[in-house]
Amino acid sequence: MPRLRQVPLSEATENVRKFYKQLFGDRDPVAEPGTATGTPGNWWTVFALVPAIFDHATAQFGMFGMFSDRSVSKLDPKVREIALLRTGFAVGSQFVFSQHCKAGRRNGLSEEKIAAIPDWGVSDVFSPLERAVLAYTDCLVLQHGRVPDGTFNALHSLISEEDILELSYHVMAYNLHAVMCKALKLEFDDVPERIRELPVPKDGKLTADWAGAAWAKQEG
Repeated sequence: MPRLRQVPLSEATENVRKFYKQLFGDRDPVAEPGTATGTPGNWWTVFALVPAIFDHATAQFGMFGMFSDRSVSKLDPKVREIALLRTGFAVGSQFVFSQHCKAGRRNGLSEEKIAAIPDWGVSDVFSPLERAVLAYTDCLVLQHGRVPDGTFNALHSLISEEDILELSYHVMAYNLHAVMCKALKLEFDDVPERIRELPVPKDGKLTADWAGAAWAKQEG
């Protein structure tokens, strides 16, 4: 379950209700969760806690025509989706990655390229532009914006400055969503913590752990 309270239909603002209608029809998404893509839909119901944040986030989605036929984006949607897929994978957000597999297909991204996102550095399916975009995305997300001149210059030689600014904005916006979804346990990121201590077997049938034995000898 999400770590924050969800906003039912009865408490939603006018703008939130508009999105609830498109995603859930006439259902209260808290009482009857579920979207057409198989997600619970609780990104929407939790973000609705602060209408100004909800409005800001959905306005960014609207830049590239999500929930409408109108788009103000000049950036190639396939390039954008490659970057957002890599963002979701690099941050470790199952929700962002899974949803942008679908968005990538809608925008013409091949199954071969979607499958190659995790190990793009050793794949030959991407164009020089796509490789520059993926390298730049990794610098934004994994290096927190530390971009070598060579990486930036390669990207700059292939797309406009306007496209670079827009690409940067969308990658960092989805970095925010990926991190928040994990922190607040939203959608497909509501998963147990996997990094934990595992108990030593107690059946007595296994050989001693060499590191443990060495430590014990030294301590003794």
